[in-house]
Amino acid sequence: MAKQARAVQTWRSIVDAAASVFDDYGYERAAISEILRRAKVTKGALYFHFASKEAIAQAIMDEQTSTVEFEQEGSPLQSLVDGGQQFAFALRHNAMARAGTRLSIEGVFLGGPHPWGDWIDATARMLELGQERGEVFPQIDPMVSAKIIVASFTGIQLVSEADTGRADLREQVAQMWRHILPSIAHPGVIAHIKPEGRVDLAAQAREKAEREEQEARIAAEANAEAKGAGSLPGEAGPRGGGAGRGTRAGQAADEADEEPAGAGAGVAAGGVV
Repeated sequence: MAKQARAVQTWRSIVDAAASVFDDYGYERAAISEILRRAKVTKGALYFHFASKEAIAQAIMDEQTSTVEFEQEGSPLQSLVDGGQQFAFALRHNAMARAGTRLSIEGVFLGGPHPWGDWIDATARMLELGQERGEVFPQIDPMVSAKIIVASFTGIQLVSEADTGRADLREQVAQMWRHILPSIAHPGVIAHIKPEGRVDLAAQAREKAEREEQEARIAAEANAEAKGAGSLPGEAGPRGGGAGRGTRAGQAADEADEEPAGAGAGVAAGGVV
């Protein structure tokens, strides 16, 4: 089991490293040597899992859809919109999503499945579910509409990347849905759909980062206090003039001159943040 776990971890390291390389350089300029450097694995380990650079690229294109989850409960159309906004967010913050999209756009078909096939199939399934639940017009062909939606999203994210580095992608995708929804969904349903998605993922990510930062600060302060409480009390040496006192009275005087035990305790190592 341990060996299998290591193999899975190695595979993951290679794919994640390759995604960052393909994201930075594209398929043609991506070097196996750079993937090895970022993955921190040997060439033998890489070729044990992947026969070629093409095989790694295909794995990344297959992986990109894992950044999105379409909820099956509630409104299928809202779930479809939310999934699109999840991927829009991932394109800004996830190298796997960016690399998979870049590889698809560069036309690296590798003799395998259509690079957007998984997206089209997933979109078509949600539209079919929408028809079953009375949200989507019955005359709509789910596969045709799915191809239009995926193609529209692909073009919009490219324009957004050129214009703003995808900073405005959430709003651009929302505008896409505002144009597409009237052609596929009942007006009464559209009134309840949020084209921006039900969750502001960017705000959610900021809140999470702030919460984690606060928790880390509290933990650091508690750790500093614990170190301070456990430190040894400072010891004061005898004062000048005490040398040579040999009588019991002199010893008592020395003891009386000493600072109280623990006078130097309570200072945390490194100070309190």
